Amino acid sequence: MDLSIIVPTFNEGPNVDELLRRIGTALDGRVFEVVFVDDSTDDTAAIIAAAASRFPFPVRVLHRDVATAGLGGAVVEGFRAATSRWCLVMDGDLQHPPEDIPRMIERAERGDVDIVIASRYASGGTSGGLADATRTAVSRVSTSLTKAMFPRKLAGCTDPMTGFFLLDTDAVDVEALRPRGFKILLEVLARRQLRVDEVPFDFAQRYAGRSKATFTQGVRFLTQLAMLRFGRMSAFALVGGFGAIANLVIMWGLIRLGLDYVPAAVIASAVTIVTNFFLLEYLVFADMRSESGRMRSRFLKSTTFNGLEAIIRIPVLSVLVEGAHVPAVLAAALTLIAAFVVRFMFHALIVYAPKRTRRAAAVASTAAAVAPGRTLEP
Repeated sequence: MDLSIIVPTFNEGPNVDELLRRIGTALDGRVFEVVFVDDSTDDTAAIIAAAASRFPFPVRVLHRDVATAGLGGAVVEGFRAATSRWCLVMDGDLQHPPEDIPRMIERAERGDVDIVIASRYASGGTSGGLADATRTAVSRVSTSLTKAMFPRKLAGCTDPMTGFFLLDTDAVDVEALRPRGFKILLEVLARRQLRVDEVPFDFAQRYAGRSKATFTQGVRFLTQLAMLRFGRMSAFALVGGFGAIANLVIMWGLIRLGLDYVPAAVIASAVTIVTNFFLLEYLVFADMRSESGRMRSRFLKSTTFNGLEAIIRIPVLSVLVEGAHVPAVLAAALTLIAAFVVRFMFHALIVYAPKRTRRAAAVASTAAAVAPGRTLEP
């Protein structure tokens, strides 16, 4: 089996030589290449390029100046750049031991699976490399939540959150993948029913550097999960729900401080309009930003529309409070719910509408497939 090993990296320079050395030892006698897709802000790409000349197998690095879609986006770029049909994805920090790769290849070579997953939670695997009990608990809960959301597609998978797997890229539509953040395997498994098998592995301690897991990555995971299960509108609802709660909390707090409910509603709306735009920008519509013009234009459209919506909504709020004697916070909640569908349609069809022609988009897509990143030769 020819093999392309895809390694997404972000400031992983100290790990590069040891990773390549162990891959070379584990796969001695096999035909393979290593493709790093680098989003680093340091000299990791240059370190990889320099290291490539010291190893007897092909090593390439694609450096992305714009880290579109995070680690998941980097893996998709790696799929596009790979020369082999079978692609193995692994982290660059050596928490995914290269010594386990031969077992994954041997399982795939039987010819009856589309993907082989290295699982921390299959019998014989461990998750000892997780930083602490909190991260272990978060990982377990996230895994259970994910399996509950996709009971059929994940029936044969104990670890849909792992980043260590071997995939037959002919079995998936790479161009249909829409990763957000770092859970690329979830994206792959949720898009299409695949033939899955697992091998257990010991999730090792990080060789060098720090974990990239953050609260923001957690929010992106929840957004990705919602969009895969229920579609973009559900993710929009998730953000809208957050904004609505924030709006009500701010309004309630200002009223408690003695402000009248109308100016309190105006201030709360202004704060949440701006906050919601950035959440939509980086979570819900992240995959549509590149084709929808400048961020400044999107910001103006979004905030103007939401401002006008607030101008209409607040008088309605006043009618409900003064005329129908509905409590102010409840009335605000009702008007926010009523505005949801219109707001979603406006953002999906106008704010993030593609600006390029179909022909231009097709040309750009072809160019991206041919040159998915800037290659640094050793």
